[in-house]
Amino acid sequence: MSTVEACDVLVIGGGPAGSTAATLLARQGRRVVVVDKAHHPRFHIGESLLPSNVALFERLGLREEVERIGMPKWGIEFVSPEHAHHSFLEFGDAWDKSMPYAWQVRRSELDELMFRHAARAGAEAIEGCRVREVNFDADGADVLATLADGAERRWRARYVIDASGRDTLLAGQLGTKQKMAEHNSAALYGHFTGAERLPGKQAGNISIFWFRHGWFWFIPLADGATSVGAVCWPHYLKSRDKPLAEFFADTIALCPELQQRLAGATLVDGAVHATGNYSYRSRSCTGDHFALVGDAYAFVDPVFSSGVYLAMQGAFGVADLVAARLDRPAEYAREQRRYEAMMAKGPRVFCWFIFRVTNPTIRNLFMNPANPWRVKEAVLSLLAGDIFGETPIWRSLRMFKAVYYVNQILHLRRTIATWRRRRANIRDVGPLRGENVLEAR
Repeated sequence: MSTVEACDVLVIGGGPAGSTAATLLARQGRRVVVVDKAHHPRFHIGESLLPSNVALFERLGLREEVERIGMPKWGIEFVSPEHAHHSFLEFGDAWDKSMPYAWQVRRSELDELMFRHAARAGAEAIEGCRVREVNFDADGADVLATLADGAERRWRARYVIDASGRDTLLAGQLGTKQKMAEHNSAALYGHFTGAERLPGKQAGNISIFWFRHGWFWFIPLADGATSVGAVCWPHYLKSRDKPLAEFFADTIALCPELQQRLAGATLVDGAVHATGNYSYRSRSCTGDHFALVGDAYAFVDPVFSSGVYLAMQGAFGVADLVAARLDRPAEYAREQRRYEAMMAKGPRVFCWFIFRVTNPTIRNLFMNPANPWRVKEAVLSLLAGDIFGETPIWRSLRMFKAVYYVNQILHLRRTIATWRRRRANIRDVGPLRGENVLEAR
């Protein structure tokens, strides 16, 4: 039998959520263990960060290091097959002008950077360690894990943070994980070299291309590679009758603007990945001795690149929650309510837009941005991740939604047809052949 080791907090998962939480808790002087099932560096999709991430990296003491590995991202390009022009939005035009840019990063580099930083802060950081079982009692939890060589590790933890990403360890164990049926999507993705980028300052911008089965992302990276992915209805992927790389090429051909950008590009290692419905959430994210953070709690369609930001924001919140549980237990119930509300807010705010992103009305509004009632500034603030502070965007966002609903009524026939088509498109078609896990964006 392996020896049982004691710790204050055990963090499951060494991605942005887990590493941020481990760093902050180690700084509090706690004995923290953070375990990751893989060895860094490891591949991870989700390379696009938001301007609101910048302040969080600053607080962690990592801004300069992220700047060094990142590609500056000043805004977003939207490309629609229904419009002759392209739409360019810059974060510097948001309500708060102090957050004008973010970065595109290779997640293998970013995640390793953050994991090593947690170790330097004082956390015990263990790689190649998969948590198999967590058993709670009145005083904490017993955690059983297995190393890559088959050896067992056991901990007695006063508190457990689940940052296991799409493994959703505790949500699965507790039966609280729920699919978001309204976001039933599938994805194909790969990396290319030699893709054509936007000129000058816009070279690092993310591009969103709509096409008839969904939308594409185009994310330029600092080392010259470009991440390209198609998010589409699962029944479209289910129709695949050829090798995945060929099917991906055929899918790209359905979007002539993107195909032109990739005309001289080469798919790295010929590697294409596929995943089925990846949108979900847990009914709750806290218990007496645990909390869920990042993708272990919820993951939504990646169109607005919110994943890493919501993971890190949640990690800052969970550090305060753990401090209350371990130091001020009488305050824990109140802190739980605060944390639950914060964690629910992010997906809720983004999901209103995500649910409608393929709707012709939303597409027209993004392709023809205007700023009455400061709605453009408010939407840009949301796209920058500025939803947890004091920036007064909410009245303008309500006006944006009012404009959307008025347009829906004015084009009622199109609205009904779009609704019917979406209901058919999001139907569950079961697992996909060759499916892999799409990690957090």
